[in-house]
Amino acid sequence: MSRVVGPHADLPPTFAPLLIDWQRRAGRSGLPWQGIRDPYRVWLSEVMLQQTQVSTVLGYYARFLDRFPDVRALAAAEADEVMALWSGLGYYSRARNLHRCAQTVVSSRGGEFPSTAAGLETLPGIGASTAAAIASFCFGERVSIVDGNVRRVLTRVLAFEGDLAQTAPQRALWDIAQALLPIDPSADDMTAYTQGLMDLGATVCTRSRPVCGQCPMQGICQGHQSGEPQRFPVKTRTLKRRHESWWLLLLRLGGERNRFWLQRRPGSGIWAGLFCPPVYESEDMARMALPPGWLGGLVPLDAVSHSLTHRELRLHPLLLELDDEPQPADMPEGQWVDAEILAQHGLPAPVKLLLQRLLEPDLFAPAKSR
Repeated sequence: MSRVVGPHADLPPTFAPLLIDWQRRAGRSGLPWQGIRDPYRVWLSEVMLQQTQVSTVLGYYARFLDRFPDVRALAAAEADEVMALWSGLGYYSRARNLHRCAQTVVSSRGGEFPSTAAGLETLPGIGASTAAAIASFCFGERVSIVDGNVRRVLTRVLAFEGDLAQTAPQRALWDIAQALLPIDPSADDMTAYTQGLMDLGATVCTRSRPVCGQCPMQGICQGHQSGEPQRFPVKTRTLKRRHESWWLLLLRLGGERNRFWLQRRPGSGIWAGLFCPPVYESEDMARMALPPGWLGGLVPLDAVSHSLTHRELRLHPLLLELDDEPQPADMPEGQWVDAEILAQHGLPAPVKLLLQRLLEPDLFAPAKSR
């Protein structure tokens, strides 16, 4: 029988058994990373699922495993190939850390992942919650994940009033999550418990419309009993979003092979390390980067909005079609990339869509009324 011991003895002792039972009856199953104890595959899925929907991850996960079936294959890959396969999934620092972590596991650990959460946290890009997930799923370690979904579940069940914008309440909630763990669980129990935390937050205890009638915690949830479950978690600091406008210089070389002029983005900042058309802060600056004789052929395309975690980008593409390859002195920094090998380069999602529209305009044309 599960019980909560120590300084958190007032916590609901039925939390863990209710969660494990519910997950086995009603939780998600059949996902390609479930039911396995391979730390490479679990790690890959956990990184991809950070702030990304399961439906989006499924295709990327399969393509990654097809190309990089194990950690050694990923470690040996070129960074550009890793970024190209990640292109469109967003939060590109995850891909860079994924590659660095694989190289560290191979070079420093002979290709073997640590078997504890504490050991996993020493690897590049693996935080406390991801480490706990890998250790729990793969090695049966008794340790709790505490990601955004779990914070929401726990703060509602406990009506936790601590402000999660502050460090001390974050630590307190982490301690509570560890205190709620099942006592002496089997490896299968830890898998069901950890998966149950993920499933409950993702499918029932959702941010804006929790389905309290389907929640196994309804009888012990203080947030539900208060009538205001959506008041939790408490977080006073709000995200301040910056609005920026960028002008993209789309230089296209025709002829037998379509080519686009792309440059690699800086190693830090937005779209770090990806390939992108030259970016300018204003249309005037973009025009100043070209020889005066070319300006008459510059065609503004429809602006595109793109949301990032902390910013809203308004992208203004400026297209220039060139018939002959210009002299290098006339061009901004960059390189010509053949359209047929664009997929081999890591491209930001809105840039990839822009180039696809130029290459296959019929696919993106509005449907004609009948």
